[in-house]
Amino acid sequence: MGEVTGEGPRTGESRQPTQFTLKIWHPNCWTLRTTAAVDAGLIAHSVHEFDGLVNARMTAHADRNARIDALVAAIDESALTHRVERVQTYFNPSLRTEAAGNVTEELLVRYEPENSIHDAFLSRGFLPDEEIRIRDGYEYWTVIVTASRSTIETRLDEIRREMDAEITVQGMKSPDAEPTAAAAGDRLSERQREIFELARRRGYYEWPRETSATDLAAELDVTKPTVLEHLRKAEAKLLDPE
Repeated sequence: MGEVTGEGPRTGESRQPTQFTLKIWHPNCWTLRTTAAVDAGLIAHSVHEFDGLVNARMTAHADRNARIDALVAAIDESALTHRVERVQTYFNPSLRTEAAGNVTEELLVRYEPENSIHDAFLSRGFLPDEEIRIRDGYEYWTVIVTASRSTIETRLDEIRREMDAEITVQGMKSPDAEPTAAAAGDRLSERQREIFELARRRGYYEWPRETSATDLAAELDVTKPTVLEHLRKAEAKLLDPE
C-alpha cells in the first residue's frame, strides 16, 4: 500500500484513525538503560528538539526518595545525556499525575537526538496520544495513526529496521472494532499496573496461587500492605472502569 496522503482512500483501502498501545525497546537509549538499572520510572510529558539537542520534560517516580536520587544520578552519569536538572516547583500543576508512584520529581533532560526514536514515529504519522511511560527498560507509547492496516504494519517494520527496535503492539482501538484487552487497564496508575502485571505473571491469580503477596513484596522491595493496596485499587478499577 502507498503512504498516506491528502487524497481520499483508494478503492478497497480503509483509512481511519486507530489508536495503538506499543511496548518499545531500542538500543542506545538513556531512558531504557537507566530505568532498567534502577527501580524507578519516567513519564515523558513533552519532547522537543532545540539548538541541536532534545529537551525532555519528565516526571521521575518511585516508591522511595532514594530511588529517585539513584535514577537522577544514573541519568546524570549516562554517556547518552548532556544534562539533567531537577525542577523544584511545578510550572504546570496539571502534570501531576496519578500515574506516578509514591514519590515524584520533575526533571528536564537534554540529550543528543541521534538515539531518540521519536522522529522515526512522528515522521511516519504516528501521533502520541498520551504521555510516554518508561519503566523496567521499556517505553510504552499510545499513538494515533490514520492509515490502512497494511500501511501501519509496513511503517512499524520500517521503524524496527531503521532503529534496530523491538516493537510489540499491546492493544488497539478503532471506530469499527472493540477495544483490545490492554485498553481495560488504561485507568490504572503506573505503579498499580506494574504490580498487577507482576502478580499475573507470577501466578498470584492462579488457583491454587503460585506466589503470595509476601513474595511479591519481597521482589518489589516494598511492604506487603503496599502490594495489597495497589492490587486492591487496580482490581477495583478493572472491575468498574467507569
